[in-house]
Amino acid sequence: MTTSAFDQTSAPIAPQIPFVHDRVTGPTQDPWSWLSNRDHPETIPYLNAENEFADAWFAPHAPLIDQIFHEIKSRIVEDDTSVPMQHGPWWYLRQTLAGSGYSIHLRGATRETAGSTVILDENIEAKPYEFFGLGAFELSHDHNLLAWSHETDGSERFTIRVRDLRTNTDLADTLVDTSNANLAWSSDAKYLFYITHDDAMRPDKVWRHTIGDAQQNDAMIFEESDERFNVNVSSTRSGEWIIIESQSRITSECFLLSTNDPLHSLIPVRAREQAIEYRIDHWGDRFVVLTNLDAVDFRVMSAPLDNPGTWTEIIPHVAGQRINTIEPFRDHLVVQDWQEAQQRLRVLHQDGTLTTLHTGIDPHEITLDECPEWETNIVRYAHESLLSPNTVFDHNVLTNERDAIKTQVVPNTTLADYITTREWAIAQDGTRVPLDIVRHKDTPVDGTAPGLLYGYGSYEYAIAPWFSVARLSLLDRGWVWALAHPRGGGECGRNWYLDGKLLNKKNTFSDMNDCARHLYKNHVATGKLAVRGGSAGGLMVGACITSEPSLYGAAIAEVPFVDVISSMSDPSLPLTINEWEEWGDPRSEPSASYMLSYSPYDNTKADAYPPMLVTAGLNDPRVSYHEPAKWVAKLRSLGATRQPLIFKCEMDAGHAGKSDRYDQWRDEAKVLVFLLALQS
Repeated sequence: MTTSAFDQTSAPIAPQIPFVHDRVTGPTQDPWSWLSNRDHPETIPYLNAENEFADAWFAPHAPLIDQIFHEIKSRIVEDDTSVPMQHGPWWYLRQTLAGSGYSIHLRGATRETAGSTVILDENIEAKPYEFFGLGAFELSHDHNLLAWSHETDGSERFTIRVRDLRTNTDLADTLVDTSNANLAWSSDAKYLFYITHDDAMRPDKVWRHTIGDAQQNDAMIFEESDERFNVNVSSTRSGEWIIIESQSRITSECFLLSTNDPLHSLIPVRAREQAIEYRIDHWGDRFVVLTNLDAVDFRVMSAPLDNPGTWTEIIPHVAGQRINTIEPFRDHLVVQDWQEAQQRLRVLHQDGTLTTLHTGIDPHEITLDECPEWETNIVRYAHESLLSPNTVFDHNVLTNERDAIKTQVVPNTTLADYITTREWAIAQDGTRVPLDIVRHKDTPVDGTAPGLLYGYGSYEYAIAPWFSVARLSLLDRGWVWALAHPRGGGECGRNWYLDGKLLNKKNTFSDMNDCARHLYKNHVATGKLAVRGGSAGGLMVGACITSEPSLYGAAIAEVPFVDVISSMSDPSLPLTINEWEEWGDPRSEPSASYMLSYSPYDNTKADAYPPMLVTAGLNDPRVSYHEPAKWVAKLRSLGATRQPLIFKCEMDAGHAGKSDRYDQWRDEAKVLVFLLALQS
C-alpha cells in the first residue's frame, strides 16, 4: 500500500474543550489544554489512539522497516568491547553482546585481564523493565565500592545503589528519587554525596550519605533556593576535592570540600555575580578556573589553594575561540575549544607552554574519552566525522604523537563510496552559516536528489559532524544529508549563541531555512528536502515549517518543544524558571510578543504543512508529552498538513525514547522509512 492510499480519515480527533489563557498579549483560546492533564479521562485513550494510527500507517511498510533495520544491524559489530582503561589498580572496560540491548561493565587487574570480572551487567538490571537507564557510575577512591544509579520509566527519577565489588553484591543502601547530577565519594569511602530535585525536577539539594545508614538520616549540606539555578556535584580528577556547582543559564557559583575532610563546612570560591560564569578544578599546587569574566569566549585562570577566589590569567581570551572544557592532569591541562565550527584540543604544560594537538583538518567531532588517571602523559580522545568511524587515540603530550588504539569496524560498507564537504550558506542578513554535507559518490549534485537537513541551534550546544551507520541507508538510496550549524548553537563562539537566543531566537529558524535554500540551489530537488530535529531542535523544525510551510517536503519533529508560551508561562513545570534566561519570560513584554511570534503551536493555521512524523515520551520531564500532542491535535483539526501526519508517543519512556539499542535501531529504521515512503 502506498502512502497516498492510506486512509487518513481514520486519524484520531482530539476533543475540544473550551479553555482561555489570560496572557500579556491578550486572551488566548486553547481547546486542547486538557491534554496537559495526564489524569484527564481522555488523555491516555487519545495517546493510545494516535499510537494505533501510527502503527497502522507503518504496518504496510514493515518489509522495508525490517530491511533497513537489518542494514543498520549488519553495519554494527554487536559483540564489541571498549578499549581497556586504567584507573587506579584496575583496568576497566565495557562490552556489548549480540542479542543484548545494554552494556556490561567489567574490570581486571591487568590490561589483558580487564574483561575478567563483571561489576555491573545492565542487561540483568534491565530485565524486569520495559525501560532502563543507567545514570551515575562512580567508583570509591579505593575501588572497593561502586555507586550506581538507574531509572526505569524515562522520568529521570533515579535510585542510587552501592555495590561492594569485593563480593559483587549491593549493600542495603538505597537512595530513592535522586537526580542524575553526578556523585562524589569521600576519600575513605565512608560518605557519598548526591543530589535530589524539587517538585519541578530542578536539582537543588546536596546530601551527605553515610554508607550503611538509612536515607532518612542523610545530612543536607547545600540547598539552592534560587529557582533559576541547578546544582551539580563532582570530584576533581586529582581525587582531592569535591566541587558543588550551582549554575543558571548565565551565572554560576562554586563551593569546595576536601575529600579528606568530608564533614567540614563548604568553602566558597567566588560569590555569584550576574552573567559571570565559571568552573573550577584542581591542578596540583593550584586551582584552575574557566570563566567568561571580561572574556566573552572564556579564558583560563589559576587560583591559590588557600584563596580560590583570587584569579590570575594563564590562557588569555581570544575572540571567536570559545573555550568549552578544561581537564587537568598532574603535569598538564587539556583545553578543548571551538572556532569556525571546528573543534580543537590544546595542552598547557606546567611550564606555561601551549601545544595544539593534531586532530585533523576536516570537520569532525572530538570527545575527551575516558582517561581518569591523574598521573599520566597520555590524553585519550575519540575522533569521528561524517565519513570517519569513531577512532580512539592515545595522544602522548610530551612527544605530540598519537596512536590509534581502536577504530570502529563498519562491516558491509565501503566508506570510499561517499563524499563529504563543508559549505557555507548565506543567511538573509549576510551571516555565513556552516553546513556539513554528505552523499554517495553516485548521487548527482544537480538539484535532483532528495535530502535531509538536521539541526539544533540552542543552549550554546555545538553539534559536531558525527558518524552514523543508519545514515548510510539513506545515502545508499540517493539522498543528500546535511548538518546545519545555525545561530543559537556554540559552534562559532559565544556571540554565535547570543545571536540565536532570547530576542534573537528567530535567527536560528531563518538560518535553517536559508540552509535549506542553499541545498535547493546546489544539491536537492525542489520540494524534496526534509527537516529534522529533536527537543529544542524540534522547536526549530516547528518554527521553520510554520514560517515557510512550502519550503520542505517532510518534517521530523522528535519530542518537540512547540507549546512555547504555555510551558514558559507555567513555573510549576519542570525546567520553566531556569529556562527563562534561554527563551525569555512570556509573562512580560517584550518577551511575550516575541516568543508568541514564533511559537509553533500558537501560530498553527490552516496551511499546507509538509508531511510530518512527531514523537513524544509520556514520562518526559524535559518536553512534556502534551506539547507535541496538542500540536498534532491542532494540526489535525485544521487539516493543516500535506498527509501523512503521524504521531507516536512512547508510553514507557522519556525524552530519549526507548533504551534498548535494538529498539533504538528499529525506531531509526521507521524514521528513515517514513522519509523514503514519501518519495515512492
